[in-house]
Formats: sequence, C-alpha cells, structure tokens
Amino acid sequence: MTAVEPEEAAPEAAPAIRVGAPTELRNPRSVDLDLMSTRDVLTVINEADRRVPGAVAAVLDEIAATVDLAVAALRAGRRVHYFGAGTSGRLGVLDVAELAPTFNSPRDWFCAHLAGGQDAMLRAVENVEDDDRGGAAEAAECVAAGDVVVGLAASGRTPYVLGALAASRAKGAATVLLCANPQAEAAGSVDVFIGVDTGPEVVTGSTRMKAGTAQKLVLNTFSTAVMVRLGRVYSNLMIDMVATNAKLRGRMISILMEATGCGEEICRRALHEADGDLKTALVSLVSGAGVTAARAALARSEDHVRDALALLAS
Repeated sequence: MTAVEPEEAAPEAAPAIRVGAPTELRNPRSVDLDLMSTRDVLTVINEADRRVPGAVAAVLDEIAATVDLAVAALRAGRRVHYFGAGTSGRLGVLDVAELAPTFNSPRDWFCAHLAGGQDAMLRAVENVEDDDRGGAAEAAECVAAGDVVVGLAASGRTPYVLGALAASRAKGAATVLLCANPQAEAAGSVDVFIGVDTGPEVVTGSTRMKAGTAQKLVLNTFSTAVMVRLGRVYSNLMIDMVATNAKLRGRMISILMEATGCGEEICRRALHEADGDLKTALVSLVSGAGVTAARAALARSEDHVRDALALLAS
C-alpha cells in the first residue's frame, strides 16, 4: 500500500483591521478623480491642501504645550524622541536630520525612531508598524525619565507607536501623540494630544497627502519654536548655523551685516577673530566688547545672545 501524504494546512490569512480614522473616509470632492483632466486633478488636490494650515492653527495650544515640555527637558539635559512608522516616521527622521545643520543643535537632543529602521526610509517594511512590542522594546532601551516622546501616527492607532508611548510613559517620560484623528482612542493616555482635523484624503487612505502635510507643518512649527526658545535664533536670524559650504559661509556674513548694521569687511574681520563662531562675532560687534569677553558672556548666559548682551551692558 502506498502511504497517503497528509494534506498541507492552508496558510493562515494575514490579520486585517479596518481603521475608522477620518483619513480612511472617502472624500466626496474627489470621487471622480480618475475621470478628471490633469488640471482638475491638481485643482482638487490643491483645494484640499488649503485646509491643512487652518487645521494646524486649531491645535497651536497643544503644540505650545509640547514646545514647553521639550524646552524644559532639553535644558535639564534630557532628550526629545520621535517614534513613527511609514510616512509619519519618515517625516520625523527628516525633521531631526535638518535641525543640526540649521541650528547647530547637539545631535543627541532629538532622536528619530522609525519602525523598520533605515531600510524603511526608502521602502515599506512588512508588518513593522503592527509590532507594538517592537516599539515598546525600542523605547525601553533608549528613553529615560524626563525625556519627551512624540508619537507620530496619522490614524492615531499605529501599534508600534502606541507601544513606544506606553513604554516611555512607564519610564517616566512625558508623552505626546500627533495624529490626523481628533477622536483617537489613545488621546487620554498621553500628556499632550495633538489631533489635527485634516479630514478625508483626496486619494482615500493616502496619509502621505493632507495628513502628512499637517504632520510636516506641526513638526516644523514645534522644533523651530524649541530652537527659538533655546536661543538658537536672534531676531529672525539663524545664528547657530553650521557653515559647511561657500554659500553658508556667505550667509554668515550676511547675517552679521543684517544683525549689526556693520559693513561687509568689518563683519568678515569679526568672524575671523571669533574663529568662525557667528554668535561670538555678533555679541562682540553689537556690544563693542572684545572676542574673549563676548565668548565669556555667552558661556555665562547659556549661549543666549540677548542675555549675553544684557550681561555686557550691565
């Protein structure tokens, strides 16, 4: 007799969850999107995008609360973390990457954590955003008491992000959730909830569109305000920038000229005497003090230009 091979069990279907976030609803203005002319498609997208700044304006109080948490944490030697997946996580990585060259911020002030790691920057990595244990483990490893942890999730329910927030809260960190779902269930489990009401996407569920734009605006607003509060801006000028090329070195001269009213040659000489340190040159020119005194005043005022000038004037 011939042995009968047992039938192979059918593979289990991957779990599926229907998300009830506003970004998953159909947008009535774009139901005929595939029938429109190119110009009309662009018009519909542009009209939808106009909703985003108003939606961000409605959550400025929550963003301000997050800025205050971050400033206090950074002044205390703690860190700010972003945890996200997909588009949301990539936007967090982008924000962090731009802070050091723009504001010369220490590289350990802001940390971006993307579900799936570096591979996920350029392609989707399967199932990583559903891994709440992965998010919790990553947070448990790098988050400390007193840190600020910002979860980035368009739907407000991404397991990787919620796992990271829960673990961070257990470590004694302040937690923030930024999403495009004002009714997210997780709102009550974080210290600050930023639910930006961007509504249904032009392409249903494509959160790289309005939801992503809103997250980019919020992150720009948040991190820039943090840098302003920490003295990385004088007036509206970047005074802590890193001059890594000829264009940026020229910008430093222009900034000195704008801030002081001095001519180009004087500003070039001051910057040279300050060993290329824009803040020191600025304080020296505005106060009339020497470079050594300007540098000492900045050290005593935690690198704030206006405080250093007040010290030299007293």
